[in-house]
Amino acid sequence: MDDPTAFRRIESLGYTAPVGVLPKPGLELRIGSNIFRSTNGVVRIHGKEQLVIEVKPEHGLLLVTLDLYDEESVRIAHLRRNVFTLNGSGRFTVDIPIGQRSSQVDASSVLVTDLQSSHVVLEARMASEYRVDIFCGRLYSHKGMLVEITPHYCRIGSGMTLFGNIVEARGGPAILD
Repeated sequence: MDDPTAFRRIESLGYTAPVGVLPKPGLELRIGSNIFRSTNGVVRIHGKEQLVIEVKPEHGLLLVTLDLYDEESVRIAHLRRNVFTLNGSGRFTVDIPIGQRSSQVDASSVLVTDLQSSHVVLEARMASEYRVDIFCGRLYSHKGMLVEITPHYCRIGSGMTLFGNIVEARGGPAILD
């Protein structure tokens, strides 16, 4: 009765991966307090692939590809595998801390910051070879809606808040709609 996981919802997205696509277990994404199991590393927000997470454990790398929009739905930056290819006036920074950790697997994290507002746009950490935690973020979707990620929830606009959900992606994307 005291186990908080006993009351979590488990959802299926109805997406079935073609046979032979996943040679190893899918990537688990933890977005706030939500768990998306067996994903392909893609996060889809309002129907658009806005974030892609890649893990290269053999090199201790976490790679992030991210489109950033403003509240007017204008694309203002593009991060491609931890390097900005579009970043008008240097508004955003990416930090990949190199830490003294006991293993390469948990050594990688990515921090994207908005210098204009001083907000953390996205903070992600490789927890294991098959798990990435996104525990902090504040960005806009391609529809201009604010997406807030805290350790406790993921809020999309003012109408939807996800907390404590467990979703089986079956080799597909993590969907935030």
